[in-house]
Amino acid sequence: MSEYIIETEKGKWEIICGLEIHCQIISKSKIFSGASTEFGDDVNENVSFVDAGMPGMLPTLNTECVHQAIKTGLGLNAVINKYSEFSRKNYFYADLPQGLRQSSGPQGYQITQFLYPIVGEGYIDIDLPDGESKRIRIERMHIEQDAGKSIHDIDPHKSFIDLNRAGVGLMEIVTKPDFRAPEEAGAFLRKLRSIVRYLGTCDGNMDEGSMRCDVNVSVRPYGTDELRTRCEMKNVNSVKFVMQAIESEARRHIEVYENGGEICQETRQFDPTTLSTKVMRKKEFAHDYRYFPEPDLPPLVLSDDFINKIKDELIELPDAKKSRFISQLGLTPYDAMVICENKETADFFEKAANGRDAKKVANWLMGDFFAMLKRKNLDIANSPVSAENLGKLVDLICKDVISGKIAKDVFEIMAETSEDPEIIVEKRGLKQVTDTSAIEAVIDAVLAANPDNVASYRGGKTALIGWFVGQVMKQSQGKANPGLVNKLLKEKLG
Repeated sequence: MSEYIIETEKGKWEIICGLEIHCQIISKSKIFSGASTEFGDDVNENVSFVDAGMPGMLPTLNTECVHQAIKTGLGLNAVINKYSEFSRKNYFYADLPQGLRQSSGPQGYQITQFLYPIVGEGYIDIDLPDGESKRIRIERMHIEQDAGKSIHDIDPHKSFIDLNRAGVGLMEIVTKPDFRAPEEAGAFLRKLRSIVRYLGTCDGNMDEGSMRCDVNVSVRPYGTDELRTRCEMKNVNSVKFVMQAIESEARRHIEVYENGGEICQETRQFDPTTLSTKVMRKKEFAHDYRYFPEPDLPPLVLSDDFINKIKDELIELPDAKKSRFISQLGLTPYDAMVICENKETADFFEKAANGRDAKKVANWLMGDFFAMLKRKNLDIANSPVSAENLGKLVDLICKDVISGKIAKDVFEIMAETSEDPEIIVEKRGLKQVTDTSAIEAVIDAVLAANPDNVASYRGGKTALIGWFVGQVMKQSQGKANPGLVNKLLKEKLG
């Protein structure tokens, strides 16, 4: 895409941005305990003694979380580290249970990975609006436990703690500072969400907090190579908000610099209602957290066989599926990108397009079908129109059984009744008229009723052919074959 530059009266500026994305691991139990990870259960229902940080309780690593992390790393084209370690990250939040009952006082910690993460460098190729692609480098991915949730809106004077989320397994994916525009960050998040959903390692639901993003932003004068002080926006929970946060924070930096000030490295919060950021705290550094190896968990050592078995489980991911849809099914790059973004949509399309004109199926899918789902506020899993029936509808069009116009009417009936389109057409007498003599009779009637227009056409106003076609289609209640109507009209009009 073209360069994204913020231009002011004093000069041109470039955005430098990196992301840290927390993805909740799909697993029935938490990363270090057997407590449930079910979302939406009653407050503090899914809490074990381990999750609550009770004295003497020891963590036990959930193998499924390790399995999901490796699968995700492979999907990110990343190095899987056969040796990794867990560490304690020491800091205090009220909703961080570990260490809160120590005699030394409220010194909490989080079990995470620091020096030796389970996944090393990788990359994701993103699709940009202008049709170009860009490679975004991934620095690392580590696994860790989530904290609980503070609740501030129950009582005007008190805060409450829900520990249902405490101990849920997270994958933290850290990118290089490769983003130069808000749109690039948005494209990356959409692609990452698509990948983890394909893999079944995270549901990518940002509304429920199972995918959250920390946004690191700095700016520099356009054309320079320096890296200036960055600030971090914590827990931004939608793609739209991430893009807005980048733009807002970048402009704040520029204003500070152009007024002779300096940017302090700090953690900030993005407010989507005001499209602005406010300071939360001065930015901590690694040494502030006093990382040290987790004494209750041994190093994680993976065998080649274990990693290779997970490799063998990998399915076709969005980029590979997109390439196949373009090369084998003849889709445009844009159509393939839209369809492949969601696995359920791609699977639906492939089933509907099997043995048919894939481009026509794609047109119906991205047009009337998507519009129907939006109108009814449904997702594709709950669609009243099955993939099989959508494919049958396209067959009826391609075989000239019904016209495109009638097909739209049939589709609306399908959307309301879930009926087979072949049955709808048969029951309602909607088959296209292809009998030449029957069509000629309608044409003759139209020409006889409109002598002035016939004369105008023969006098050189050939654009009237469209009007004549419309009249014939109207008289035949849309059942006449439009191609045949056009051909016969031209023959009769001369």
